[in-house]
Amino acid sequence: MHAVLLRGFGSPAELRYEETADPVPGPGQARIAVRAAGVHLVDAAIRAGRADWLPLPELPAVPGSEVAGVVDAVGAGVPDSWLGQRVVAQLGLAHGGYAELAVREVGALHVVPEGLGFAEAVAMICTGGTAVGVLAAAALGPDDVVVVTAAAGAVGHLLVQGASRAGAHVVGLAGCGEKRRTVLRCGAAVAVDYRQQGWVERVCAELGGREVTAVLDGVGGGLGRGAVDLLAPGGRVVMFGSSSGAPTEVTTADLFDRALSATVGVGPHVVKRAGGLRALESRALADAAAGRFTPVVRSYGLACAARAHEELESRHTVGKVVLVPAG
Repeated sequence: MHAVLLRGFGSPAELRYEETADPVPGPGQARIAVRAAGVHLVDAAIRAGRADWLPLPELPAVPGSEVAGVVDAVGAGVPDSWLGQRVVAQLGLAHGGYAELAVREVGALHVVPEGLGFAEAVAMICTGGTAVGVLAAAALGPDDVVVVTAAAGAVGHLLVQGASRAGAHVVGLAGCGEKRRTVLRCGAAVAVDYRQQGWVERVCAELGGREVTAVLDGVGGGLGRGAVDLLAPGGRVVMFGSSSGAPTEVTTADLFDRALSATVGVGPHVVKRAGGLRALESRALADAAAGRFTPVVRSYGLACAARAHEELESRHTVGKVVLVPAG
């Protein structure tokens, strides 16, 4: 098979498209002929060797933690009925997703719902689950005015869709014109370029006196803090990432003097409330199949993984980045 191997930690050039041995499913496992593989900023951090919060893999390694495709082989103890099934899965710490073939325990597989494509399934299995969890934690309604940072990103555009569907007035923070247009198509009432000086004042002007009641923040740093500063007393912030490299700072004065509430990530309490991680994944897939979410996907050939990393890190992508093996 062909796969993308990480030969050394560093720039995207360390990702090499090569021929390597086919994986063989072990007992309880299925092998997936990959039709789509998800790309994360976490993948880029691991590639660069700067994912301090995760164990770095032994090299060479095949990156990628989520795939969708068709089961083409099964290991001992796995019913033949799995053969030919359209499936999607997170690969866990084993990784190995940037490849034409991947293996996973059958207990971790989800059958892709009818009508949902492979790329869309990959966009929902992890990223979509995060969006569903964040929206559950935020508990938005028609009385809310919500600011979404990185609103054109993999999670952000789904949050915009979910918040809009809940009846909230959505302000999406995004960069270039294409991103802002995507945010508006996803249901935002307002899309503001956070790169422009005075973006906070622009948001206030667009709201015309309406108060911000919630912030959904996956960026952190100065942008996240600026969004928090927009919150009216008694508002809430759900922080689910820090793609800027620094978390959003929330002070005791925010929590007490301004009576803000803060939730960090899709934590155990959110997962438990959803019925567990697998239930969260299933819900995200079902929501997409039912049309409650429409993932925006940017596809690259598997051989172009290095370019996909470059464009993702330079914020030139919109929606979920997916690698598609040839054929």
